[in-house]
Amino acid sequence: MTPQQNNPLHGLSLEKLITELVAFYGWDILSTAMRFNCFKTNPTIKGSMKFLKNTTWAREKLEGFYLYKFKRMPKPNEAEYLLPPRERGFADGIVPRAPMELTKESIELSQAKAASAFKEKSASHRNPKRTSVKHASKPTSPPRKKGPSDDPADPWGLKNK
Repeated sequence: MTPQQNNPLHGLSLEKLITELVAFYGWDILSTAMRFNCFKTNPTIKGSMKFLKNTTWAREKLEGFYLYKFKRMPKPNEAEYLLPPRERGFADGIVPRAPMELTKESIELSQAKAASAFKEKSASHRNPKRTSVKHASKPTSPPRKKGPSDDPADPWGLKNK
């Protein structure tokens, strides 16, 4: 017999997960954190369940929120991150901690920092900084002589003739 996986999501129904999160955080915080329309416009447990059952990426995002913000479990490593939250395991002895206190302002600040870091990372991938290499300087051309078009008083150069 294989030992049971240590994961707070094991045996937890989607309805109970949503109910626990709403009871602790409320719809307003969940709407700000998850950015799901079902949490913002006429939010209900039933309507949210319908959306989350049909939308795998959204359900996995909410399960990740439950694990890492609500239960405050250790963040996954690169290999675990590729697995859906329900399939991730934690070492024996690691137990959930008290839920993270969140406000709309703290969530928005965190999202702004993440967006800024993403922009910087994207910009560095598109335009990698090159080390400056000194090239032999090109000979400079002699200064340009003033031509007729450079004198606003005589645009056709008639005074010089």
